[in-house]
Amino acid sequence: MAVNSNFMVKATDAKLPDIQKALQQAGINVRSIIEVFKEEGKAETDGKPEEVK
Repeated sequence: MAVNSNFMVKATDAKLPDIQKALQQAGINVRSIIEVFKEEGKAETDGKPEEVK
């Protein structure tokens, strides 16, 4: 019996087809990909929140 799972992936400078291709090359059957949020600007580098002055 197959198990359906949902995951959220956060990526920097990647396009949806690139993500789909990488998952398929890893042997993962992709049923759908939905872009939930897109933020233009500074990329996250260290994972720490910015200090407010």
